[in-house]
Amino acid sequence: MIGKALDRVDGPLKATGRAPYAYEHQEAGRPLCGFIAGATIGKGRITRIGTENAESAPGVHLVLTHLNAPEQGPVDESAMDYWRAQPVLARPDIHHFGEPVALVVAETLEQARDAAARVEVGYDTARGRFDLDARQDGVYTPKEVTGGLPADTEVGDFDAGFDAAEVRIDQHYTTPYEFSLPIEPNACLAEPRGESLVLYTSCQIVDAARASVAATLRMDPGQVHVVAPFVGGGFGSKLSIHAETILAAMAARVLGRPVKVALTRQQVFQLVGMRPRSRQRVRLGAERDGRLTAIAHDVLMHTSPETEYAEQTAATTRSLYAAPHRLTGHRLTPLDLPRGADVRAPGEAPGLLAVESAMDELADALGMDPVELRIRNEPALDPERGVPYSDRHLVDCLREGARRFGWENRPAVPARLREGRWLVGYGMSAAIRGHLQAPTAVRVRLEPDGTAVVLSDMTDIGTGTYTVLAQVAAGGLGLPPERVRIELGDSDHPTSWGSGGSWGAANACTAAHRACGALRAKLLEAACGDTGSPLYGMDPAGAVFADGVVHIGGASEAVGAIAARAAPEGTEAEGRVRHMADDPHYSDYSINSYGAHFAEVGVDADTAEIRLRRMLGVFSVGRVFNPKTTRSQLLGGMIWGVGAALEEEAVVDTRSGAFVNRDLAGYLVPVHADITDVEAVVLESFDGRANVLGGKGVGELGICGSGAAVANAVFNATGIRVRDFPVTLEKLLPGLPPADS
Repeated sequence: MIGKALDRVDGPLKATGRAPYAYEHQEAGRPLCGFIAGATIGKGRITRIGTENAESAPGVHLVLTHLNAPEQGPVDESAMDYWRAQPVLARPDIHHFGEPVALVVAETLEQARDAAARVEVGYDTARGRFDLDARQDGVYTPKEVTGGLPADTEVGDFDAGFDAAEVRIDQHYTTPYEFSLPIEPNACLAEPRGESLVLYTSCQIVDAARASVAATLRMDPGQVHVVAPFVGGGFGSKLSIHAETILAAMAARVLGRPVKVALTRQQVFQLVGMRPRSRQRVRLGAERDGRLTAIAHDVLMHTSPETEYAEQTAATTRSLYAAPHRLTGHRLTPLDLPRGADVRAPGEAPGLLAVESAMDELADALGMDPVELRIRNEPALDPERGVPYSDRHLVDCLREGARRFGWENRPAVPARLREGRWLVGYGMSAAIRGHLQAPTAVRVRLEPDGTAVVLSDMTDIGTGTYTVLAQVAAGGLGLPPERVRIELGDSDHPTSWGSGGSWGAANACTAAHRACGALRAKLLEAACGDTGSPLYGMDPAGAVFADGVVHIGGASEAVGAIAARAAPEGTEAEGRVRHMADDPHYSDYSINSYGAHFAEVGVDADTAEIRLRRMLGVFSVGRVFNPKTTRSQLLGGMIWGVGAALEEEAVVDTRSGAFVNRDLAGYLVPVHADITDVEAVVLESFDGRANVLGGKGVGELGICGSGAAVANAVFNATGIRVRDFPVTLEKLLPGLPPADS
């Protein structure tokens, strides 16, 4: 079953509205509704808070502020980020605009929202730091960046290598604040049950949500039950739990009644965290033949003074291209803004936007084909770690992509191809994404009727986890998919690291595969040792599980019959995956997924309107579990790249620290009219060093580098290089070539 384009097994539930999301669970009866009141300043301290008008409003049951909120646990910096306490309403201090100052709980959402507007707050306003460009002081080097990677690396002598290079590129690129913005806003329904608490919450890692809530509310983790069977998108925004979950849990315990809280779309911009704005300097030194001799990538980004976040933006550069002299570094500047957070393809998405733009600039300076430049700099070993690659097919992606796209038709000279009023250009980029492995456990239970049940706290954030797990279990036990039931997103199930970092499917499927192997061994031992079985006395080494039947030689018996006789109450086994730090493959090899993006754009010669005409991505991700869900994930990532290149930008009011375009009317993302002919192709491969199934992460690879392909196509169309992303018409208009050029 692995590798088949199986339709989503949870599709009918979602299409008919029967898949319950966090805010929709009915198990708790009719809950009360909470609404968060946020600070209207960006920095300072609450000096007065009046709740009388809110408390007397119709339907109100509770108004929580820092004055009456229960005591909460402190943030433990030694704990892993997503598992830490997340105190809310703990102090009168205001660290950023929109920070919660009160939670109002009422009979209805409308009553709670109306009453929240009646909370009166007085502030002692302090001067905030909101502008990255204006901050010249306070810059520092973090101890490490996300993923435990070193903040800085150095190989060889970059300065000497760069100075000696025949051709040099030294450019600065900026990327804006960006947000995840899944369709389902962050939400939680909290139900108290005696001393325990049930949380129906929108989260990507169930175990992290459980630990974080327990640490915050000073509870035994065993008293916190997290339920998240369906999550309406995450993209990193639900790796940690946020204010809505803590406040719903807190209010439910105070009132002894179920309480649900959901963030509005505008509140998501202030309370969930975002991709930090970055200023990146990329330096490339090369010989005239295009071979890189020196490469440096330096990044400055914002961080919260309260909670450090260092996106690994320059880390991608460490494994991508060969060059003997290398330098990467990350620096942080504290700003009084919401904390930085993982947003889809953290590090790779903004980092490759800069590096792959710089590679295009180098190709232009050399007069060389951008595809050939990249192929010429293909490394034999990981250039910084000095270890071999596990399964690298980047050159194959580049060549196959160029062939399929018709890259030979690309205008060699920018701004030379016209179709009526449209300037037409081609662009491309390479893609790389590190493959990660995290501790994961999956239990597979075989019922007496031959039905298999797969259990894990693993979440499905819309990526198809239910489907690929059903395929693995069906293939592993020789059952049709309809005889496999998947139960996910429950903290009572075996623990995983959930969905994030593109590790979810590979980890969960590998663990399920191992559990099925253990179950097969149990069934064969029972059947081959049972005189009542047709398989008695036969060699289990030749067994084949298919269509619900075990075959050995010419004999066979139904899986259900063996299970019913050997284990009338059912039998089960558990499979596990260990952390990559404990797996020698991850220290002995550089394990990544790869791709190549190609884009064609049209730019209106009069208005500078940019239109994506077509886009192709060719990828190498090891073994594909489901071609249909894989293609969907890659296309979605590619479209994210289009947004990063042309549209997405959250703008800060540097007087208040508020995001001025904090809704989907002002924060632009691609819509159907923006995306026309987009295709993703996956090359056949198998990476046995990544895991026994040979598959690697997919979900974030599609965005890696895709924005640079679009931006490079804009340059090819117009001859204008925009290094301040996104590329918008006001940045192109002044430099557009005249109509007769």
